[in-house]
Amino acid sequence: MDWILQIKNDGAVILEANFWHGPVAAAGKHILSLNAGAFRLLLASEDPVREMATAEEIVISRGPWPAQGLDDAFELMFEDGSDSPYALWLSATSLDRLPAAQDVGREFRFSAWRPGPRCVLRLPCWYRLASALPCLKRRS
Repeated sequence: MDWILQIKNDGAVILEANFWHGPVAAAGKHILSLNAGAFRLLLASEDPVREMATAEEIVISRGPWPAQGLDDAFELMFEDGSDSPYALWLSATSLDRLPAAQDVGREFRFSAWRPGPRCVLRLPCWYRLASALPCLKRRS
């Protein structure tokens, strides 16, 4: 039987999740969850937290990722004003729900979560479409 992600929410807040005891986290992969106007990144490790903490906002771009052979993928760029912001790339299968077409250009809330669950980062976030990933362009 396949593993199924289960999250208990209070709006955008994660109260409980089985992610950290499942095979995806054990493989070191992150999951992006969309709920109540918020993108929530469930982190498999502490590794990226320090790099993410310098960001002022998050820009999430969706598009094909030819280098990985993916027709649908997501880039999370942690905009810190530098020439080389921290970024994560996830396949569309790493999301529990895909954003709707009307969500393009919309502001969301973003949060990153560790086991507990414990929120380790909250920032404003924008969602857009890109012709290809990596995009790494500032929000216009």
